[in-house]
Amino acid sequence: MVRDALLRSAPHQEAARVCVVSLAMSLQSRVSPFGDLFAAAVRGTLMGNRGGRLHDGHRKLTARRWTSKQWICCRLEFNNRHRTVWGDGYTELFFLDEVTAFAAGHRPCFECRRKDAARFASLFPGAPADGRATAAVMDKVLHAERLSGKEKRLHTAAIDTLPDGAMIAQDNAAFALRGPHLLPWTAAGYGPPIARPRGIDVDVLTPPAIVAVLTRGYVPVLHASAA
Repeated sequence: MVRDALLRSAPHQEAARVCVVSLAMSLQSRVSPFGDLFAAAVRGTLMGNRGGRLHDGHRKLTARRWTSKQWICCRLEFNNRHRTVWGDGYTELFFLDEVTAFAAGHRPCFECRRKDAARFASLFPGAPADGRATAAVMDKVLHAERLSGKEKRLHTAAIDTLPDGAMIAQDNAAFALRGPHLLPWTAAGYGPPIARPRGIDVDVLTPPAIVAVLTRGYVPVLHASAA
């Protein structure tokens, strides 16, 4: 059965939420496809934030998980800027890759990823034919699509209609779609691919507006482990 095949290959999501002892990596700064914040001993390939500060003066995560609707994903390095992670400013968050960031409901940053952000905005549902959706409009749509109250919102869709780069959920595990395969997600990278089932409905982690952007041709960056 499809469900059994997924479960045999899936890394359980809880495994990604275990804190490690390394001080540098003990911050709950990594973001899962479910939007959860957790600690991991491996570094992400993208940085981002949720509009402001989520940590306290002891570099501990507070109960807040966002301060505004502006959830973005950024480059790790930009204009030789240097920051103290979880210092006096906003809370830096890190993603395995862009596919993960999209599943969690983040969009490209207009400052450090301007070219990617402009293309994303031009493909966003409702964007003018000769222009692009504004950040404010995208943030409002995405905030409604990524959350149900304070919890992650899942969207049901036929798996055959989903584009590469979308992510689906099965029993607390996440899978990225790539061609005829599903790629099991872990904090360190993707596991061995399994066959993509056909003709079924699935729970989609990636917000519908971002699924539309992917369908219209945006190609998100996948972690090197997916090669």
